[in-house]
Amino acid sequence: MCKYIIHGGNPLYGTVKIQGAKNAVLPILAASIIAEGETVIHNCPDIYDVKITLEILRHLGCGISRDGNTVKIDSTTLSTYVIPEDLTRKMRSSVIFTGAVLARLGITECSYPGGCELGLRPIDIHLKSFRQLGVDIIEEEGYIKCKLNKYHPGKIHLGFPSVGATENLMLLACKQKGKTIITNCAREPEIIDLQNFLNMMGAKVSGAGSSIIEIEGISRLFPAEKTIMPDRIVAATMMFMVAATGGEITLQNIIPLHIDSIISLLAGSGAAIDCEIDRLNIKCSSRLTAPDSVQTMPYPGFPTDAQSQLMAALATMKGTSIINETIFENRFNTAAELKKMGADITIKDRIAVIRGVKNLHPANVISPDLRGGAALAIAALATEGKTEIENIHFISRGYENFDKIISSIGGNISRK
Repeated sequence: MCKYIIHGGNPLYGTVKIQGAKNAVLPILAASIIAEGETVIHNCPDIYDVKITLEILRHLGCGISRDGNTVKIDSTTLSTYVIPEDLTRKMRSSVIFTGAVLARLGITECSYPGGCELGLRPIDIHLKSFRQLGVDIIEEEGYIKCKLNKYHPGKIHLGFPSVGATENLMLLACKQKGKTIITNCAREPEIIDLQNFLNMMGAKVSGAGSSIIEIEGISRLFPAEKTIMPDRIVAATMMFMVAATGGEITLQNIIPLHIDSIISLLAGSGAAIDCEIDRLNIKCSSRLTAPDSVQTMPYPGFPTDAQSQLMAALATMKGTSIINETIFENRFNTAAELKKMGADITIKDRIAVIRGVKNLHPANVISPDLRGGAALAIAALATEGKTEIENIHFISRGYENFDKIISSIGGNISRK
């Protein structure tokens, strides 16, 4: 099992080009099968979750080719509706194929999805909504079997603004006759990217970015060419990295509006931040002051996917801060590893109290999940001495060339 060895304690300086968004590219790759023909995706990050998604597409019968960050998917030869268990259990977002395969073939079968253990992320909201739209579903022995007999267009209200459920409903409804309206839907920028892609294919989807999405079904869609939006969570990770270590970095290929909650928090803590249309410069010339409290919320609130990285940065700041995690109950798994490095963190239920310390100390730690692994790297880079991080396969799920990028801005990191 590979691990990262980090010798920290140095400020970071340089420029980083932000990769394509993990949470945007996965549903768009799944959507490519709805239309017969060759779809072209640019700015597709070279990360583990994309590799698994492409393996699922191959298993379904699609032709796949890749040249750098451009991927071509030929769905003409789609030959099966069964999504293999060995792949779905490796990635939580594999459930997004349910709506896409149903839209194309009217039937699908898959196992319950896997991924990082962040706590309960039930797909009941997906299945309940599918049933309302006319999908017959049988759940047995860990498998979900879906068949669309007669689509019932209408209004679907989500009990929680789930990103995955919103995307699944968009994928299914875009090829069904009639108008489907989703209320209390997720508002994340990745939803807008999916809407844009579907409309490029000929779909009629509107409202993404608001709490109401309307889909007018179209009988046939066509292949399209799409460039994936930049990854706002990777951008946030880099910002928290320099917040913890000090220094100055410039982020290219970003959309500052997508990380407004991060910018506001760090600017209020003492970071100097300058934004343009597609770039951001952040400078931390002295130790930052922790905000009083932060609460994770669905977009446009503070993202739960950046909470672990925030915790690592807060552990190095002046003062005490409180994090209220409202999305995933196990998102605080990183705290135990940060405490090995001397972080002063107290957890009770979904509340974390972080008292900043002047100096963390090196330790051998284990990445608990994707974002937790990135958080441990942040802490290690801010710590004088040698830190080893195990289970770094989690980090590769969402970060492209993680160690190379850190090295390019002056971080002492190696993979062993």
